[in-house]
Amino acid sequence: MADIPVIFVLNGPNLNLLGMREPEIYGSNTLDDIAGRLEDRARDLGLAIDMRQSNHEGHLIDWLHEAQAVGAKAVLLNAGGYTHTSIALHDAIKAINIPVIEVHLSQPTEREAFRHHSYVGLAARDSISGHGAKSYELALDAAAKF
Repeated sequence: MADIPVIFVLNGPNLNLLGMREPEIYGSNTLDDIAGRLEDRARDLGLAIDMRQSNHEGHLIDWLHEAQAVGAKAVLLNAGGYTHTSIALHDAIKAINIPVIEVHLSQPTEREAFRHHSYVGLAARDSISGHGAKSYELALDAAAKF
């Protein structure tokens, strides 16, 4: 049996607090809730997911490199606040040869002005935002087409 293609799902700072953190913006789903739905959807698509979360920028960069090294099909990246500040994440995305889809629960362009610029989005293949937890599922569906 052939190996099942893997999609890395990388989550940045404060996303471990989903369900408790500003539910009026981010919804009531926890990261575990999202992971469960993604695992079900991935199985339907003939994919596997490797979902991770860290509050540390360097971990996200290391995981992007790892995704390339292990031959992941794509990466879904919700970099949280690093989206708007991290040139290092931008450069890491540009350094790998697998597609990265930027994911956001909220719509950053409809929030504070500092959230309107995305270093991640400048390097990512695509960006899906503003659909709550469904943003992840839409991004997974897009990644399945690569």
